[in-house]
Amino acid sequence: MAKLTKRVVDAAGVHEKDYFIWDDELPGFGLRVFASGKRSYLIQYRASGRTRRFTIGLHGIWTAETARQEAKVQLGRVAKGDNPSEERQLDHKAITVKELCGLYVADLNAGLILGKGGRPKKPTTIVTDTGRIERHIIPLIGARRVKDLTKADINKILKDIMAGKTRVSVKTKKLRGKAVVRGGAGTATRTVGLLGGILTYAIEAGIIDRNPAHGLRKPKDNVRNRRLTEAEYRTLGEMLRTAAKDEKYATTVDIIRQIALTGCRRSEIIELMWAEADTETSCLRLIDSKEGTSIRPIGLPVVEYLEERCKDRKGTYVFPGQGEDNAFGSFPNHWEQIFKDSRLAGVTPHVLRHSFASIANDLGFTEVTIAALVGHAKGSVTSKYIHSLDTALIMAADTIAGYIQGLLDGKEFKQTTYALDRDSRRAALARFLERAAGNEADGKELPLAA
Repeated sequence: MAKLTKRVVDAAGVHEKDYFIWDDELPGFGLRVFASGKRSYLIQYRASGRTRRFTIGLHGIWTAETARQEAKVQLGRVAKGDNPSEERQLDHKAITVKELCGLYVADLNAGLILGKGGRPKKPTTIVTDTGRIERHIIPLIGARRVKDLTKADINKILKDIMAGKTRVSVKTKKLRGKAVVRGGAGTATRTVGLLGGILTYAIEAGIIDRNPAHGLRKPKDNVRNRRLTEAEYRTLGEMLRTAAKDEKYATTVDIIRQIALTGCRRSEIIELMWAEADTETSCLRLIDSKEGTSIRPIGLPVVEYLEERCKDRKGTYVFPGQGEDNAFGSFPNHWEQIFKDSRLAGVTPHVLRHSFASIANDLGFTEVTIAALVGHAKGSVTSKYIHSLDTALIMAADTIAGYIQGLLDGKEFKQTTYALDRDSRRAALARFLERAAGNEADGKELPLAA
């Protein structure tokens, strides 16, 4: 044994096998001389009844004195109960973001990741989440270790997606299918929101103890605040009439109109099944909406449209696609073609939903009524217990759908035409009571619509 100095280290000869030289001033500090001629500083200690070794680094990169100072630091940690060797092993085995995403997706597909209302995420949501993971998260930080992520890293991801760094066009599993990944503020916000959920999943799995995505400032999605003016509704009507002249757009035009007249989500109309269209009671009984099962009042223009379309009913879906019994699949491409370079470029299907609610508000309907019309999860405390619709909701749906249809058809009228003034309310009530008395006499069930 000898004190490890530069002279001692340089003079250490090479043997057929590795050997150690231990420092006589700092117990546990030593030098390993490899058969290859390399020299490495290390410490040796006991932890949990076992002898452990922790490599400080190679001679040349470390000097004898700097290695001695590091040895003192690490041996001091050992004295406090730490285990540097085990920590390094765990560090080398630390899970990457890509590996974490693999675990998350496996649980997602198994129905173990809960979404809104404590329910497993819907298949369409799983597809969307998987796409954001594969096309944004993994390409940007897949190789990074989860435990090393900082808020600055998450902020950089946000900015990279906003700037279009992950922009790409990829082939999908569908025949001639193509997905165009554009990025942008909306995509960035939702992707970082998903990443925050994945990191919360990592906390629950004991992989990390903090979420670097929490508290991150994200851009506002302006689309959510966009609504159509009455003039823009008329413009939309003109665009749809023009598009309808081309037969290939006929189904898309019908879908757009029904979204506008119902305030439903795009997927709820595209994937609407005949079994969900209850025209007898003027409602849609959606089986698998974003909020789970949901009853939506529909106005008379929608009821009459569905009844007319039902005469040529084919298959399960109101708007069938090609091939076997599938929903219509060309809507996204057709929407882009119809709206591209138009005066309403940038409008999305969600804008039609938001505009429906805004028109309802303009016409004087309450927030609770509007929430029931568009199927919001938090319409009221008692909304979850409501399984049928009252006459007031049907009348509200008639009023709003009629008003929007008038705008789309280019009609000029004052708002009071559809306002529920006292005379209109008296007339509606009189019709309702008259019908109620007649049905009671006949022993029939009272219909929901007046």
